[in-house]
Amino acid sequence: MYTPRAFAIDDLAALDRLIDADPFVTLVTTADGVPGVSHLPVLYRRDGDRIRLSGHWARPNPQARHGGRALAIVHGPHAYVSPGVYPDKESAARVPTWNYAVAHLGGTLRTFDDEAALGALVAALSNAHEARIGRDWTFEPERDDHRRQLRGIIGFHLEVDRAEIKFKLGQNHPVANIAAVAADLDARPEPRERAVAALMREHALPAATDPTQGD
Repeated sequence: MYTPRAFAIDDLAALDRLIDADPFVTLVTTADGVPGVSHLPVLYRRDGDRIRLSGHWARPNPQARHGGRALAIVHGPHAYVSPGVYPDKESAARVPTWNYAVAHLGGTLRTFDDEAALGALVAALSNAHEARIGRDWTFEPERDDHRRQLRGIIGFHLEVDRAEIKFKLGQNHPVANIAAVAADLDARPEPRERAVAALMREHALPAATDPTQGD
């Protein structure tokens, strides 16, 4: 991922918050030179610098037969930025852009299909996401009909050994521009746009500007 110095984030706590807000990732693999892509909810675990993502595919998914190197793309909030809000829009001939937060997590993919491990994964995933919406469905391992459903999936762990975090939030602009864009995004109706504004105040306003950095 092309990441100019001004936009690189090396704080894994920022990754924690990014994936906690949206644990639905894009998983990319290759087999025989052909890319495979799936969009999946995952469990995220981090112990210091050690990161693991866990999830599952439908058994017929061709990616479920892939292994080796893989890339998970974590999608954060994003927003269009109009040059019309910059105080220096005329003097600096500003143009439109897009602010966003994203992470690429590369590592080794390991698959599994034993019943106990799949049951534990499904239980953990459902418990986490049911809690988000105030519901209480759970996987019940003592039920034959629940266990039979496990035959239709294959699980995976992605042991992450490379984390690239990019927050493109206008760090290459003067402070006045960053503040103006954040205020504009705060006034918009979409929660993701207001989330970008919050990230800008946290990460871009304290940062030094570097006009040589691009998108």
